Amino acid sequence: MDKTIIENLDATDRRILAALQDNARLTTAELGERVFLSQSPCWRRVRRLEDDGYIQAYRAVLDARKLGYGVTAFVSIMLESHAQALSRDFETRIAEIPEVIACHNVSGRYDFLLEVVARDLEGFGVFARDVLRALPGVKEIYSSFSLKEIKSTRALPIVG
Repeated sequence: MDKTIIENLDATDRRILAALQDNARLTTAELGERVFLSQSPCWRRVRRLEDDGYIQAYRAVLDARKLGYGVTAFVSIMLESHAQALSRDFETRIAEIPEVIACHNVSGRYDFLLEVVARDLEGFGVFARDVLRALPGVKEIYSSFSLKEIKSTRALPIVG
């Protein structure tokens, strides 16, 4: 981690980030109370954290099972070549597929690691054949399935 970036944040900034990661629906008044600031200075700090890119978005965490997604798969993909244009085309296309909820360009045998949701195993099979195999330059696909989710969070540790 770039030490100079984190050093730009004081203890109050870090408390704001931690509180918003825990509950992004806090009002400015509630947030200010938690971080020991009045509403106006708290709002200005949040605005600065947004403007400086520390806060990128606010989201609701949804329950995949309640929405009908019973399968989570981790899919490793190897491309035919490492040509820059092929990788860019693959990345552009993968970003448009809603069932792919995360994608990482990784080191090792495979080029990309995807997290994919599907209604069931049969639905994932159709998705893999009809969507993933049709992506540009796909040479090999290897899938693993989540048997049980132990931890799922996007919360980053806020160090000080």
